[in-house]
Amino acid sequence: MHLKRYLTLQSQITLSLALMLAASAAAQSPQDALLQKVDDHYNHLASLRARYREHYTGMGMDRSESGTLLLKKPGRMAWHYDVPAGKLFVFDGKFAWFYTPGDPQAQKIPAKQMDDLHTPLRFLLGHTQLKKELDQIKVTPVGTEFRITGIPKGMQQRIHQLGLQVTPEGLITAMQVEEIDGAKTEFTFTEMKENIPATNADFQFTPPPGVTIITGAPPI
Repeated sequence: MHLKRYLTLQSQITLSLALMLAASAAAQSPQDALLQKVDDHYNHLASLRARYREHYTGMGMDRSESGTLLLKKPGRMAWHYDVPAGKLFVFDGKFAWFYTPGDPQAQKIPAKQMDDLHTPLRFLLGHTQLKKELDQIKVTPVGTEFRITGIPKGMQQRIHQLGLQVTPEGLITAMQVEEIDGAKTEFTFTEMKENIPATNADFQFTPPPGVTIITGAPPI
């Protein structure tokens, strides 16, 4: 008799938990559901390669560049430019390196001092939770996709707004950064290939002969 009552009680507890979980899932807003899709998609990636186009306007400039981006968890990234040819931005997990062919110097920036506009994408190959990474999040439809906007925590003094354009499945197709001074940078991504082979050697920078390394802010 006691065993029967115990099993009945266990069944009731199990049913109650199931109903609570179902109610919680049903209560999730469309915005939270989309953010969760983005989190889940990128947190399960080990690496990512994509073609990118970078468009910058500000300080009297209007500049477009393009190349290939390689990302590897945890947080490593390499931007290889083909326009302008040979320009390079690499983050090896500890330092960021900036180099443009023909320059006599390359910049080296410790990770703790990084506030470069490439860095918002780096956290998407970490343990991402957009709701914890961004303040003042908003989601709006843009055609068949969605635009997620917010302010990256820790970058409020430089970035006015970060925008991520994502598919309904949570795939990022573009990133827009609007700075406090009005400058804007947009990255668009195509030909994305996920979980491709990548090693730490892909994120190492060796200066060309005659090029000196200085510690300082990267060029715009």
